[in-house]
Amino acid sequence: MLIMNILVVIVLSAISATAIANPLLGLPPMPIPADNLQNPEKIALGKKLFHDARFSTTRSVSCASCHRPEKAFTDGLEKAIGINGAIGVRNTPTLLNAGFFEQLFLDGREPSLEKQALKPILNRIEHGFSDHKSIIKIITTDSDYLTQFKKVFDVDKATISTVHMEKAIASYERTLISGNSSFDQYYFGRDKSQLSPSAARGLRVFRRKGNCANCHEISWDNALFMDNRYYNIGVESQQLIPIMDIFVTALKQGASPEPIALTDAQKSALGRFQVTGVISDVGKFKTPTLRNIALTAPYMHDGSVKTLTEVVEYYDQGGHANPFLDAAIFPLHLTDQEKKDLVAFMASLTSYSSL
Repeated sequence: MLIMNILVVIVLSAISATAIANPLLGLPPMPIPADNLQNPEKIALGKKLFHDARFSTTRSVSCASCHRPEKAFTDGLEKAIGINGAIGVRNTPTLLNAGFFEQLFLDGREPSLEKQALKPILNRIEHGFSDHKSIIKIITTDSDYLTQFKKVFDVDKATISTVHMEKAIASYERTLISGNSSFDQYYFGRDKSQLSPSAARGLRVFRRKGNCANCHEISWDNALFMDNRYYNIGVESQQLIPIMDIFVTALKQGASPEPIALTDAQKSALGRFQVTGVISDVGKFKTPTLRNIALTAPYMHDGSVKTLTEVVEYYDQGGHANPFLDAAIFPLHLTDQEKKDLVAFMASLTSYSSL
């Protein structure tokens, strides 16, 4: 019988200018910026900032509100909810192993955890702040924060900046790692007892007929189950149907489309295009990690798919057709047993709590 394992979060304290050796089976070294080395005090400060609801205009929402450990640092909702019950336009992605991402957010609009850290706080829907001064005021009027910032960054009340906040939060987020799952012990640890027969068959489907490993990569010595790339898999294509002809015409002509009025949902559905302005990026979103995927429902960037069984069915049918659908998305013609095996395999990616 497949045993459902429990999420693990390991706090790292070793310091490196380039990477931290990973204690968890199945993960590569964690890359660390030379200008933001890890240390326990900085990590503790970042954790406090991450959980402080005062960094929302209603004092009711913290980073931890949408990134809950029992949900693999997601929130279990279709779309994120911010201040005053405002509903966002995208599903909350996991923060587990986010330190391995080359770009942050589902459309990749930020290049690092540091640059990402305060963007939710400065979002009108999520935390509601519109300027840095209001954020810094919370810190400079709290004696505990003043003491911690002095100890970690050697800055006083007059010189504390949001850059210091970004570094502390990013340092904490780099400690949120997940590995050593049943899959890791089976595949990298060579312990063939760790997967059920169904999950083992599912791994073969995942790597071959299912074409899943094309984007959710497994390397010879580690597996992040993502590739830091972007794909149009057809999700939310219905939002773009009314304006798709404009983009297709512009693509054929090699020009940018004329400015058009879009709803918030349509803007969100444009995905990577909103960042790059490259027409071929219409509807593309970053490959998510599959680690702890059994804990992070609902699925897809819009939260529209409720279960892993439905996810498998979506890919089996070849997604939703649109002019920008990636060539890697096509009907798979899986059998009912192969579909069940794929779900069993993905359940094996949930991490142990014993490390």
